Amino acid sequence: MSRKRCTTVNFLSYRERCLGALVGVLGLLSLHCSSSPSGNDQPQEPGPPDSPENPDPSTGDPTRLIGAFQVRSLPAAASEEGGAEAAGTSSLLGKIYDGPTPSQIVWEEKTVEGGCRLLTPRVPFCNEPCGGSAVCVEDDTCQPYPTAHSAGPVTATGLNIESGEASFVMNPVANNYQPPAGAKLLYPPADEGQTVRFEASGDYFSAFAVEAKGVRPLELQGGAVLLDPNQAVTLEWTPPGQAGISTIEVTLDISHHGGTKGKIECAVEDTGSLELPASLVTQLLDLGVAGFPSILVTRKAVGSTTIAQGRVDLVISSQVERPVEIAGLTSCHDDSECPDGQTCQRDLTCQ
Repeated sequence: MSRKRCTTVNFLSYRERCLGALVGVLGLLSLHCSSSPSGNDQPQEPGPPDSPENPDPSTGDPTRLIGAFQVRSLPAAASEEGGAEAAGTSSLLGKIYDGPTPSQIVWEEKTVEGGCRLLTPRVPFCNEPCGGSAVCVEDDTCQPYPTAHSAGPVTATGLNIESGEASFVMNPVANNYQPPAGAKLLYPPADEGQTVRFEASGDYFSAFAVEAKGVRPLELQGGAVLLDPNQAVTLEWTPPGQAGISTIEVTLDISHHGGTKGKIECAVEDTGSLELPASLVTQLLDLGVAGFPSILVTRKAVGSTTIAQGRVDLVISSQVERPVEIAGLTSCHDDSECPDGQTCQRDLTCQ
């Protein structure tokens, strides 16, 4: 596969619009790992590397996700003429906290079928406000937000860099890790099957290394996804060139602009096709819709390592987002986009 330079993606996806929030809740990123609420008690601040509190990094809890390095690629957007731009885009972002990141939404599993499940949101209520340093994670249970810290300079190898160099070093800036100036990632950011390795020299967090494999850019077939009651949805994509490296995750959310009422999530083997069960589609439609519904399909490979405070992931992914079409739904940004006699509502639908 030839390497191509990055270009700007014109399609502003829902996930991209939420990137700012994603940075703050990196520990929850579609990685499908969560921690139990810690209650109202403030957790003890973990000690720095090699302290009596953390004598051995191998004693860390692998189920306790505290951070991740995300290497993400997005395919080229379609041009106005219907073709594709020359290349997609690649990005890298990393952050590590001293504990898991809590969420103010509890996703409850309603129905499971095959590799997919229907989830509905529940927002806990706390009589005593949690304040700006904590979040209500269960009724009358506040959990403090964790604090980001440095793991020292991190050396990344195995990525495709415009300069042709084999590696680059990321120094933490406000405890965020991103490629330095001059280290521009190509698309795709790593060849399929290529070993990508991140080595942290150690600082507040002890030194560690984590590896994952590069994945083939995801090529999702077809255009907009049609949703009809009692009808299954079939997704097809080009299978990977190497089996056993990647998995596929799907998120179908048709109400996020009106306050999410539910979603379908799937986690399956990367075989080239997936059927979303008709029963789950019908139940999701019954929960309600909002403007500009979308479906996100992600091919990913994940590597993990454990330090004293918990688990750190390296996630290499390729994502495709497609619009969803639903009979009777017209999405809008303003009244001019609505049929005569209808107006654009706050949930971005014409009524």
